[in-house]
Amino acid sequence: MAQAALACPRSPVEVVERFMAADCEACWQAAGGAEDARAGRWQFDWIVPAASGEDAALSVAALREAGERITRGGGRAPLPGQGAEQRTPIARTRAPLRLEVQSGPAWNGYLALQYRLAGRAPAGSSVWLAVVEQVAAGDDGTPIARELVRGVAGPFAAGTTASASGAVPMVALRVPQTPQPQRLRGRAWIESREGRIIAVAAENCPWPGRAGQAQRPAQ
Repeated sequence: MAQAALACPRSPVEVVERFMAADCEACWQAAGGAEDARAGRWQFDWIVPAASGEDAALSVAALREAGERITRGGGRAPLPGQGAEQRTPIARTRAPLRLEVQSGPAWNGYLALQYRLAGRAPAGSSVWLAVVEQVAAGDDGTPIARELVRGVAGPFAAGTTASASGAVPMVALRVPQTPQPQRLRGRAWIESREGRIIAVAAENCPWPGRAGQAQRPAQ
């Protein structure tokens, strides 16, 4: 997939996850909490389904997996008409890890994603894949940049690979209906048994980073 250049977090030490109830259009339009990826933060924006279902203002982007992610991370789901934010340090691991994610061309409504993992992840860890829509500040009614999670696949056992290179078979995720498919990116992350995030990678942004970048794995 042709992509614009993507800024990678420098020395990422924190994950910012925003959870919005699908009936909280005001949460999407809120101006506070802008983040700078270069400051060392990975960002996820999740929309949690509301009781009003498809009548909710943000229902088109609501994911069941958003509520599941809150539970795994030990947070609380946003109340109806509200949002919640969770900031957590990236968990430290004893052994260095390398995580990469790639996407294939979108075809017939799906996008193929594949991750590669090198190193030994802690026992019980899991790998997750997602299609993330990068929404720039000022677009679609949001005054701040968003990393909107539009589709999720997982969990995959972190110790299970299909080849010596650490690559696993490609996984097809349905591409959300959007007039700007060029905003879609692949992302992967590793969670510990307790739901803490250990590593995050985006396309062109491997964990812990490339030569010349200041990203480093937690030691």
